[in-house]
Amino acid sequence: MDSSTITLLLNLVYHVLVLSLVALGLGMVFGMLGVMNMAQGEFLTLGAYAMVVAQRMQIAAGWGILMAILVTATLGYLIERWLVRPLQTRPLDTLLATWGLSLLVRKGIEAVFGRQYQNITQQIGGSTQIFSVDYPSYRLALMLAIVCGLLMLGLWYKHSTAGTRLKASVANPVLAQAIGIDVKRQACMAFVCGVACTGLAGALLAPLVRVEPLMGMDYLLGSFFVLVVGGLGSLSGLFAGAGTVGAVAAVTSFLPQVQELAPQVVKKAKPERGGGYELSEHVKRYYKTTLV
Repeated sequence: MDSSTITLLLNLVYHVLVLSLVALGLGMVFGMLGVMNMAQGEFLTLGAYAMVVAQRMQIAAGWGILMAILVTATLGYLIERWLVRPLQTRPLDTLLATWGLSLLVRKGIEAVFGRQYQNITQQIGGSTQIFSVDYPSYRLALMLAIVCGLLMLGLWYKHSTAGTRLKASVANPVLAQAIGIDVKRQACMAFVCGVACTGLAGALLAPLVRVEPLMGMDYLLGSFFVLVVGGLGSLSGLFAGAGTVGAVAAVTSFLPQVQELAPQVVKKAKPERGGGYELSEHVKRYYKTTLV
């Protein structure tokens, strides 16, 4: 394979993993609670701005990631307890309430940080040669971290006691409550984990994108497409949806490079005289023979 094909495949894997990480948080909230959280994208934005604060305070990026998780998890707990839980049986009211919350959080971010773009310095710079192609080292590290995190989460959800309780609460809340499982606590844990996962995604993506108040909207729409295509309830469906949407994103990002490599058609200047047309070489030679 040539270098352009390898780069396209690496970009495809990158987009799939990033979309999987972002959609995972929304899948936890929507798939386990049935709550369409329209403010999910703002939690990603908050995670990214936690890295902005860490950079301004000149502290290590690890503290910024920890700050993103703590801030989004704390805010998620308060929102679930005082906003989502009272409205959980009214889906339309929950949708409108979380939409209003997203606008409030966005305006708060604009009031504190302004509307201008923020750039985060990558902690892992340079590039790494993989399959004879130089690829950004931070992207490779992020892809590896996402794969490890998703595998650990899948094993925890499938084999742990807490994961079994969570599955029981989602499958049959009434029966789970009857056998002693605190369904409300499980719902709160799912919501907090979902928004904290999205905040973590924002912190990890901050060095690769331009951080601004509206950045969460694009990822929210992408997450919706992933869940629509792949469905809910399994990591395999999540990867299938992310693979479909990520393939489109990877090919779209690769098209400008193809256009640059395409041969350019050189347009000849119009003749100053002759009514806007030009004689071919064959016709010119013919006219020369008539003059003999």
